[in-house]
This record gives sequence, C-alpha cells and structure tokens, in this order.
Amino acid sequence: MEKNYQALVDDKIFFGGAADVEAMIKNENVEVVVDLRGEATECAYPTDGVEWLQVPLGDNAEAPQDQLFQQAINHVVEAYESGKKVGFHCGGGKGRTGAVAIGTLIALGKSEKIEDAEKLAKSIRPVVSIRQPQREALEKLFNK
Repeated sequence: MEKNYQALVDDKIFFGGAADVEAMIKNENVEVVVDLRGEATECAYPTDGVEWLQVPLGDNAEAPQDQLFQQAINHVVEAYESGKKVGFHCGGGKGRTGAVAIGTLIALGKSEKIEDAEKLAKSIRPVVSIRQPQREALEKLFNK
C-alpha cells in the first residue's frame, strides 16, 4: 500500500491522516490507533486486533485544548512504552496530528523545546502546520 504517512519514532510510532490508517495497519502492523478527530464515529480502518482510541480534538477550536492534547500524547507514549506499534492521525495529518507529534517528541525526551520538536516533526512530515490554539495548548503543557 502507498505510504503517505511517516515514522515519528523508527518502526514504532507512525503519524499521518485518516486516509493513511489502513496502510499503517497493513504495512507496519500498527496495534493501537489514536484518532484525534472529534468528528469520527469509528476507526478510519476498523479491523480486528487493533485498539482504537479516540481523543476528540477540534480542528478549529478557538480555545487551547491542552487536557485533550495531554490525553492524546499519553495514549501514544503509553502504547510505545508497552512495546506496541502505534499510529496517530487527524483528518489530514497537519494540525492536530502535528501538535501531538510535537508533544510526543518532548514527552519521549527527543526534543526539549516546542520549537525544536516542531522543526523535527516538520523535517519528518513537512505538511505539519499547527494553529495558534494548538501552539497555546502545547505551551500550557510544556513551558512550565
């Protein structure tokens, strides 16, 4: 299957858009899918043996959603630390996905600052483009 998603952490954590979930599962054997779409009613590719976790982030939320971002980052990190392959996505894999990628990089100690994590995430997935409320949520979580 076509690979329009990227590995945030080699062979363990993958990120992209909703259209990439089937390929993540088939190509990478992803076991946990963290869906960041508030608008979703089921997994983008429902299949047996894959755990679907939904964290309903609003793509155009006016206010920072720091608690939901923290929940999404925790799901990704916990799956990774338990040895499972995990994929996360929103609709297009740019905003919500980018913000969770940045937070995940910091939570795993791969970056110390939001700016560094954002550069790293964009170097891996160039379409990453977080909105101001998403940046504010990350600042609430990581600029303490």
